[in-house]
Amino acid sequence: MNLKNHVIFTLYTIYGILLKVMASKGKVRGVSGQYPLVQNVTVTEGGIANMTCRVEYNDNTSLQWSNPAQQTLFFGDKKALRDNRIELIRASYSELTISISDVTLSDEGMYTCSLFTMPVRTAKAYLTVLGVPEKPEIDGFSKPALEGDHITLTCMTHGSKPAADLRWFRNEKEVKGAKVVNASGKTFTVRSSLQLRVDRNDDGVPYTCRVDHEALEQAPQQATEVLEVHYAPQVKIVPSVGVPQEGQYLKLECMSRGNPSPDPVMWTKDGVELSDLGRVMVEGRELTFTLLNKTDNGTYRCEASNHLGTSSAEYVLYVYEAPTTSPPSTTPHFHPIPPDSTALVGTHASDPTVTGNGDPNALGHHGTDHALIGGVVAVVVFVTLCLIIVLGRYLARHKGTYLTNEAKGADDAPDADTAIINAEGNHAHAEEKKEYFI
Repeated sequence: MNLKNHVIFTLYTIYGILLKVMASKGKVRGVSGQYPLVQNVTVTEGGIANMTCRVEYNDNTSLQWSNPAQQTLFFGDKKALRDNRIELIRASYSELTISISDVTLSDEGMYTCSLFTMPVRTAKAYLTVLGVPEKPEIDGFSKPALEGDHITLTCMTHGSKPAADLRWFRNEKEVKGAKVVNASGKTFTVRSSLQLRVDRNDDGVPYTCRVDHEALEQAPQQATEVLEVHYAPQVKIVPSVGVPQEGQYLKLECMSRGNPSPDPVMWTKDGVELSDLGRVMVEGRELTFTLLNKTDNGTYRCEASNHLGTSSAEYVLYVYEAPTTSPPSTTPHFHPIPPDSTALVGTHASDPTVTGNGDPNALGHHGTDHALIGGVVAVVVFVTLCLIIVLGRYLARHKGTYLTNEAKGADDAPDADTAIINAEGNHAHAEEKKEYFI
């Protein structure tokens, strides 16, 4: 502070003391209802704090801002403290607004606005300075880890005020960590630990530590660690077609997963290593048959290895014969049945033209041919109906009373021989019954 400013500050101080003395003696009369109005202010470290003091009714009395150390900053529009960060925004009898730029943690505290009436009216506003947490750091992990290892990820941030909150995320899904807070002056150091037992599903997975704090607003600080986990390979064989047939193209793909990557893979057939044979080609992880035939039948094995282990998979290839006939008809054929009863002897319940003669290797598993069964049932029902009609007509034609020779002469005869003689005698004179066929 130079001499000029020191003199001004001294004069303002003496003037304030005189006003207080005069107020105590009652020589200056204040106006009722004159009270300064202020508000608490919260600002992020490094930001700008605007401090405003207003009065609704004022009789041309000056306003003054003082810092937590009771040093006068501004008296009216006159700057009292030499600090280039403090500037006047507005000065009148009803308002005094100042700004403090590049705010530090040491600026935090209680600020006083004074209205020099008799007696002096004051109001206090608290300036809160938020400490911005530093970007977090993750340590405790040495690449690579082996499957089954126990590791601890530790995240740490400094300089937050109040203490920051640390949160862990695995692939955007939050996981729980253990947090520890330590005070360091006005700020805090926050540490969070995450214990893991890693497996192959953690390989390449990002673990993120995020700092949540009101000073960061909508831009939280975070750090990410991508895990690298080594594990033994896993293998499976995927065919390009489900039912291989003669003359077809077939590709067997050996899909292996491991870290380090198990390249190359080895193909064998029935225990013998395969090589390019023109029609059968080995291209890295793929085994290709350009034109299948029965000689390709066998057990194919794919094997993959890295320094942590070996894994293999097998595929049993059976080449089916290609279909040589058109698919059988599923529509049953019905033959007319003659009304003559002699025709029923040679009638069959099933029509041989309905039954197909397909190749089971080409067609695979056959389901029940519902149309064929329906046709056979219809034929059986039709034949049964015809038999019932013919039998009915036969019974109708032979309906009547029939007597033996003994029965014809039995009415007056004492024995059987006499009955026969009487029947023969009466036969010549008896009225004959006639039956007519329609």
